[in-house]
Amino acid sequence: QVQLVESGGGLVQPGGSLRLSCAASGSFFSIGTMGWYRQAPGKQRELVAAITSVGTTNYADSVKGRFTISRDNAKNTVYLQMNSLKPEDTAVYYCNADLRILRFGVPKGYWGQGTQVTVSS
Repeated sequence: QVQLVESGGGLVQPGGSLRLSCAASGSFFSIGTMGWYRQAPGKQRELVAAITSVGTTNYADSVKGRFTISRDNAKNTVYLQMNSLKPEDTAVYYCNADLRILRFGVPKGYWGQGTQVTVSS
């Protein structure tokens, strides 16, 4: 059974930093694009950042220059370094990964359980 397990959320003051981690576990052949999404109360889930298997990154305009996504393919883990946090960054952050279970199978998106990030003084 495939799982994405997130960690690193919490409460931080404006201007502070947090680092989120998401590790994929279980049986699968390969991992493609990995990403972080967030959902604030009353809002739709939105893409924060994504990284392909070869390291190409993509960021939401609202986080460019403040957040950095990276991955460790040997550990099947994706990270999100969040600096200069603002109250509007408060949300539940979800990890997403495209996993190919079988060598010739179709990649399928998997989600983590979510981790709360609260930016408040």
